[in-house]
Amino acid sequence: MESKTTSPDRIYRSPAGIAGGVVLLVIGAWLGFDAVVSGDGRTPWLALAGLLFAVPLVIAFTIRPAVYGNDDRLRIRNPFRVITLPWAAVGGFRSSYSNEVLDQQGAKYQLWSIPVSLRARRKAQRSQMRAETKAARNPSATPEPPAPRPSADQAMNELRELCEARARATTSQGEPTVRWAYEIIAPAIAGAVLLVIVAALG
Repeated sequence: MESKTTSPDRIYRSPAGIAGGVVLLVIGAWLGFDAVVSGDGRTPWLALAGLLFAVPLVIAFTIRPAVYGNDDRLRIRNPFRVITLPWAAVGGFRSSYSNEVLDQQGAKYQLWSIPVSLRARRKAQRSQMRAETKAARNPSATPEPPAPRPSADQAMNELRELCEARARATTSQGEPTVRWAYEIIAPAIAGAVLLVIVAALG
């Protein structure tokens, strides 16, 4: 019988998304603090309600997304959900304008932390076309080194290979599970309700 694996997770995140989220949080905190300290009337309450509503959403869409893959399963942390897919439950991966994973029943889950860069993909394709044209014109010439693949395509390829290698393992069996991120949803809803109440009272 195959023993349970304890392999570490491969973690895929978007550095640009995280950096953008941090910048937005700093700007929001600065503006909110200024409104709370210097504002009068209902301005401080509006600022607090706005922060309670906006901060969870900024975190959800920029800092929170991540994809974790180990020998047993794929775990996707999206803005409002956490999806766990044992490798046997993965039906395939798809890349077009976004990167997605499909389960065996055809349900689709977007990989928020592995965004597609169409610009990087076109750049790699143009480099490959130039190399092929040069080789066709001068077969004896030293071939150019292949252009590096976009990081998102490399990540998807790694996940496909891991899925193919581990899908039949005993520890990779099971059904997909989905958990809602109430730690994000609850404060955002509370902030929205508070915004409505403060605006109505004003």
